Amino acid sequence: MADAAETIISGKHYRKDARGAFVPIESIKPLDLLVDGEVRKVIDHARDLSAQIARFKGHTFDDIGSLQALVAQEYGATLGGQKGNVTLTTFDGLMKVQVQVQDQIDFGPELQAAKLLVDECLRDWSAESRSEIRALVTRAFQVDQQGKINRSEIFMLLRVEIEDERWQRGMKAVRDSMRIIGSRTYVRFAERDEPDGPWRSITIDLANA
Repeated sequence: MADAAETIISGKHYRKDARGAFVPIESIKPLDLLVDGEVRKVIDHARDLSAQIARFKGHTFDDIGSLQALVAQEYGATLGGQKGNVTLTTFDGLMKVQVQVQDQIDFGPELQAAKLLVDECLRDWSAESRSEIRALVTRAFQVDQQGKINRSEIFMLLRVEIEDERWQRGMKAVRDSMRIIGSRTYVRFAERDEPDGPWRSITIDLANA
């Protein structure tokens, strides 16, 4: 029986290469076939795990939503905040589940006006003064390969207290440029050994496992 990746043509077994050409199995190096088989095996496991995690995530949100509805109905109370954030902890304080709703923010054309005002401040300040602010401004207004502004650096910039009136207007322009374009919901899990001990995240993300 032919492998799922193989095609039988006139009784002979072939596989497609990266260019889409059919190559006879006997013409493929054993090492290439070995690597191919291992990659397909790992990908099959990854697909199964991905589907399992998706089901788990769905069940988790359903269960928490049902609990919130039950508490509202039975006790007239609300679990969580207005935006949907909620932290649930076991009675012994050793396990917790957090649901966090995070706004997705983009920046409008006002950001360009903010940059002009900030650049004006930088030009007037002496080259030696506030070098750390200059570095922060450079990072904040630098775009990545997708043309996206560095949001975390922008928020750091907003925390800098400078009395220069142009700087103040620039920061107002930054705030005015912010647009909420949606939100994402995250669920996080943690546990600890003692009620006053440090929390340990239960990691599901492979990158941080």
